[in-house]
Amino acid sequence: MNMLESAEALIRRSAKKLGWSDADVEELLTPEQVHEFEVTVGDITHQAYRVQHSNKRGPYKGGIRFHPHVDIDEVRALATLMSIKCAAVNIPLGGGKGGVAFDPREYDEEHVEEVARQYVRALQEHIGPDKDVPAPDVNTNSQVMDWMVDEYEVLTGDSTKSSFTGKGLDNGGSEGRDMATGRGGMIALREYCKANNIDTNGLTVAVQGVGNVGFYFAKLAQKELGVKVIAAANSKVTKYNQDGLDFSSLEFSRKVMDELTGEERPSNEIIQVDADVLVFAALGEVIDAENQSDIHACVALELANGPIDDDALQQLEARDVRVIPDVIANAGGVIVSYLEWQQNRAGEHWSEETVNTKLDEILGKAVHEAEKRAKKDEVPMKEAAFSLALERLV
Repeated sequence: MNMLESAEALIRRSAKKLGWSDADVEELLTPEQVHEFEVTVGDITHQAYRVQHSNKRGPYKGGIRFHPHVDIDEVRALATLMSIKCAAVNIPLGGGKGGVAFDPREYDEEHVEEVARQYVRALQEHIGPDKDVPAPDVNTNSQVMDWMVDEYEVLTGDSTKSSFTGKGLDNGGSEGRDMATGRGGMIALREYCKANNIDTNGLTVAVQGVGNVGFYFAKLAQKELGVKVIAAANSKVTKYNQDGLDFSSLEFSRKVMDELTGEERPSNEIIQVDADVLVFAALGEVIDAENQSDIHACVALELANGPIDDDALQQLEARDVRVIPDVIANAGGVIVSYLEWQQNRAGEHWSEETVNTKLDEILGKAVHEAEKRAKKDEVPMKEAAFSLALERLV
């Protein structure tokens, strides 16, 4: 079951319990706009996409990823999940997603910049501060957003910088943005544990994916919650240390795994680690009905988009493995993007403390609402989050 099928299955199940008709469901599942086009740099052409799923609650919002496996089904699924995510954490934005099917690491900076600028030229009429506000995603960063917001300003004259988020700090970006998704995951775990009377001090954690998100989650959870990160993995290796991997003095880099001291194991063994919490912070579609039985953790935290398919979700919940859902757990990025958009529109720049306080308030409330709904309806937390989101999207 791929990410789109999983998202739609959960939407259908939640909608049925809310008494929605089939026509209501189909209307929600149908994106409002689908843009498929090409960007050509020299003699090289890349396929590009932007799916605008719903703007019922506010401008479309969602990242742009540069990755060779980007396709229309993935982008459509992620756009749908963005609508659900923004509604689940109750911020006034809709859902969108975009991407270009190429690996930017295989090209020079001039090529990547031209791809970014052409992407904006192709979508100029369909994006903007009150229409669609893109952000970084896989293999894109503040530099890419700076190129994009500059191109948008050249084309339209808009100088508010509020057409894109995730920009550099000297270009309208927000304090706290780099750590936002990892911090949000830490907040989600903290509030889940509070709601279920779980002491986080000494809680053992395994993290799949030590990119920006996984790294900052691990560092902040170790510092602020007292968890013990006993395993971490990237695409090449798992590092395991029963006494805990120490993130406290480390700074994020693509080589940070080399600085962790622990037994080396195959990368894919991370999901089998006997930890209290297993964190998915890499790409989606990692756990399905066949390999879900390899998970020994009591709690799975979805920091990636759609890492656990719907069949696996139901099987995990049936054996009392609780899933803290992606539409809340990894919403820190979009929440701080929303706060950046607010700052740009008001011509303000808030301190990191102010941004983190607002993030904590929004995400903490979302976790409690989903937990309360899950217990009331006697359903998994993910289904409860979807039900809350669907009610807000009507």
